[in-house]
Amino acid sequence: MNMKLRRTALAVVTASALILTGCASDGGSGSSDGSSDSASGEKLDVKLDGSYNPKDRSELKEGGELRLAIDEISQQQNPFQADGTRYTSDVWKYYNPQIGLFDGAGEFHVNNDYITDVKDEEKDGKTVVTFTIHEKAQYNDGTPIDWKAFENTWKFNNGEDEEANVSSTDGYELIESVEPGENDKQAVITFKQTYPWWQGLFNILLPPQVDSAEKFNEAYLGKVHPEWGAGPFKVENVDFQSGTATFVPNEKWWGDKPFLDKVTYRQMEDQASINAFKAGEIDATGVGNKERLAAVKDMEGIEIRTAMAPSKSLYTLNSKNEILSDIKVREAIMAGIDRSTLSEIRFNGLNGYTEDLPGSFNLYQTQEGYEDNVGAVITFDPEKAKSLLDEAGWKEGSDGIREKDGKKLSVRYSLLGDSPTGKAQATATQKMMKDIGVDLKVEERPVADFSEITSSYDFDILPMGFSSGDPFGVAYFGQVYRTGSQLNRSGTGTPEMDKKIDELSQIADPKEQIKESNKLEKEALAQYGIIPIFNGPAMVATNPDIANFGANSFAVLEVENIGYVK
Repeated sequence: MNMKLRRTALAVVTASALILTGCASDGGSGSSDGSSDSASGEKLDVKLDGSYNPKDRSELKEGGELRLAIDEISQQQNPFQADGTRYTSDVWKYYNPQIGLFDGAGEFHVNNDYITDVKDEEKDGKTVVTFTIHEKAQYNDGTPIDWKAFENTWKFNNGEDEEANVSSTDGYELIESVEPGENDKQAVITFKQTYPWWQGLFNILLPPQVDSAEKFNEAYLGKVHPEWGAGPFKVENVDFQSGTATFVPNEKWWGDKPFLDKVTYRQMEDQASINAFKAGEIDATGVGNKERLAAVKDMEGIEIRTAMAPSKSLYTLNSKNEILSDIKVREAIMAGIDRSTLSEIRFNGLNGYTEDLPGSFNLYQTQEGYEDNVGAVITFDPEKAKSLLDEAGWKEGSDGIREKDGKKLSVRYSLLGDSPTGKAQATATQKMMKDIGVDLKVEERPVADFSEITSSYDFDILPMGFSSGDPFGVAYFGQVYRTGSQLNRSGTGTPEMDKKIDELSQIADPKEQIKESNKLEKEALAQYGIIPIFNGPAMVATNPDIANFGANSFAVLEVENIGYVK
């Protein structure tokens, strides 16, 4: 089945593996159903279905380089591994198979350079999906891309190998078997039940050369494997020390030749990336906040592409912290956070842009079935926050900061990067916490520390982001809320909730599953581990001649079709 976004005020979904990102200081996350005035006074055209200058290959010319900034070259370069991030996926896509593609509205189709045919059917109450694989498809080391690549992806992501530290088992654990079809170039996936969200699985593949849990966890740690790649580009160089990655056309590629001569990533802090764009050293950058938009508004020869972005900025509270292990303290902190004020800070300078506060981690406001589950559980109420802290035994001291057993109620806020907007948000949160008697210490860290911080739980309160990879949100409920899920960096969850998540995933009817997910999310949010702060438009300043690139919304586009117009 295909799920299409409806262009109505309220509408359902989330991510093919939700992906961790740093708190988007460039405003590259969020959704919108309207327009806003930019800092230059011009109306921003916020597109629900992406703004990436779609062009046919016949309209593009050969040659050119795409130079981009990236927050970090993540140490973990296996996107299926728990420590992989959005930035892992950004590197991965340029030299590995892109099996499943989406347009900006979330419409799925396979990449015919890898898959020549796909069909789904229901047999005996089970969903069966058959992928027919391109006869020429192979990895750079000569290993065929065949049914074994699908089997390997399933086996390492279904949770049965406890030594493999996987990002998510959602969907994969509901598969009964992966077998060859008419020959090795056909993969037949049989689910244990009817599964309506199969288009969110196998959109990237784990190479069969990764044949042990040790390799799964460590083979891509601080390195990439060009020989296990397969696609229009190959790795020219990845330097984890300098934070650079370059890709060039792959002479072993069997499909349409890529237009670009090279793609380059350079790790940059927030201010460095905007300076590099203004100096012509990179070809595109996010400009979704006041400072970044103002910095480029007078530039000639650029275009700002603005779209709904399926991402959410959030605060994560680390329940592994001794103080935050008390659910009453976590609830109090959330009751003391004025999300409206933080939203105003975030969108200051984007004159006229407004959005409702996000109410779900599973569904977006533009999607059918969405409910404000957050608002039903968490509201800004400083007096309630103070009462909760009283109940938890934290009494106000002479300096206004609460104390218990001689210990101050003090927690760290990890601020990543040097964005003025991010700093303003941290300062505002610090004031909100002081008002309820919490000493919030702002700890500034470079954005390149993001993976280290999240993987080691080296934070108390962390602003971060969830970036969605497809429009099948409820399928990934467990990624956000299951106990021990690597996306659930709050460390919250209960065995009872895990059981309910399992039951939710077994509901065959998608509308009924969405309905029940709204009920269950209200329960999960009452663990007070995560709270969405805002969405916001994705805004990319770019060379206007770059095609098939920009603010993508749900679009996943072939990298060989990125290029410059004739």
